[in-house]
Amino acid sequence: MIKLYNTLTRKKEIFKPLKDNLVRLYTCGPTVYQYAHIGNLRTYIFEDLLKRTLLYNKLKIKHVMNITDVGHLTSDADTGRDKLEESAKKQQKSAYEIAKFYTNAFKKDIKKLNILYPNIWCKATNHIKDMQNWIKKLMNLGYTYEIEDGIYFDTSKFRNYGALDKKNIQGLQAGKRVDVKDKKHPTDFALWKFSPKDEKRQMEWAFLGKKGFPGWHIECSVMATKYLGKQFDIHCGGRDHIQIHHTNEIAQTEAITKKRWVNFWIHGEFLVLEKEKMAKSLGNFITLDTLEKNKFNPLDYRYLCLNTHYRKRLVFSLENLKSAKNSFERLKNIIMGLRNKKDSKGSVISYKIKFLEAINNDLNISVTLALLWNALRDKNLGSKEKYNLALEFDKVLGLNLKNIKLEEKIPNEIIKLANDREKARKSKNYNKADKLRQEIKAKGYLIEDTISGYIIKKA
Repeated sequence: MIKLYNTLTRKKEIFKPLKDNLVRLYTCGPTVYQYAHIGNLRTYIFEDLLKRTLLYNKLKIKHVMNITDVGHLTSDADTGRDKLEESAKKQQKSAYEIAKFYTNAFKKDIKKLNILYPNIWCKATNHIKDMQNWIKKLMNLGYTYEIEDGIYFDTSKFRNYGALDKKNIQGLQAGKRVDVKDKKHPTDFALWKFSPKDEKRQMEWAFLGKKGFPGWHIECSVMATKYLGKQFDIHCGGRDHIQIHHTNEIAQTEAITKKRWVNFWIHGEFLVLEKEKMAKSLGNFITLDTLEKNKFNPLDYRYLCLNTHYRKRLVFSLENLKSAKNSFERLKNIIMGLRNKKDSKGSVISYKIKFLEAINNDLNISVTLALLWNALRDKNLGSKEKYNLALEFDKVLGLNLKNIKLEEKIPNEIIKLANDREKARKSKNYNKADKLRQEIKAKGYLIEDTISGYIIKKA
């Protein structure tokens, strides 16, 4: 029984697919005008844990992720320049070149983090006609109005507007959330923006006799519905999408379908630097490349994320990441030490039961990490049981434990000394064991004793 926290109802609910054994999942993808920062990537890691948990429960998944390559303005208030156009101008490249470059960079980043790819990638620029047809439907239903800079959705016409955010929309003062300008209500949002008369855009299309481009929110509604249907199981994203983006998606979709669009809305919390959210707009973002240049493996960052529940803020610092790296290194060393051992004893059934209970309780991944460490320390389990259990847990953790490799080959001379030391320890000749340790150290290597045997590392 899987329980997931549903933002729409503000409580954990039992999850079952709406149809058969297939989970239809939509996750908001990147706006490809810049590298993804590690705060963005935390959201994709949480979504990957969700996906792996569903797969572990023998469910099938149809996963769709969008690529926003047009329409996302520099302000959520439907003002400012298009982020792609802005980036293209600064880098003196075409908007299409910018989108292609950062799309590829994003795909490389999530591959390094061992995040499973979606079944379908969908680009906004490939679905312009679909969006225009959707807007025409909203116009015919009386949900829109036109002002100088575009076509807007009238939120006063949609009875349940704001249900996801639990806000009192009627109490919002003009200008509180957005720059109102000619809009009828502060919460109204752009479906289609007309190209500014004094600006030459690279990405624009003819619609209703004028050149323009889609609003950000319409993209996800159109593409999610096209590939997943008028009702589907799960829609994910960062919690910063709740108030505006996802709230607007619901309004413009359910205005047409007249039914509940998404069964579960699931959102991940922010990664923060001290007390400040990491954001590209604030100029305080760190990329995966930054971490790699500081000698961190991308999976060190994934391991750090596993230690905090996805609905809790994760405070990032290099000190916290170094601690996670050290812990992950110890884990990898233990797994490598277990890999070729054949001793077998004990049962892992209780660990598997507790593991399933933890992941099915709203992705309580930090509990599974503790379970894994407890199992590795369990003297009642053999090496074979420990190794296989670690690989079983890793189907959800996604740390790629099966493919761990030694960074360098240890010389035969050092291996012989280490084996001699291990024999001395087992015969309780501790003086000889200590002398051999010192000899190994003098040759540039360290011996680390673990619950599953020794590990040799470069000093």
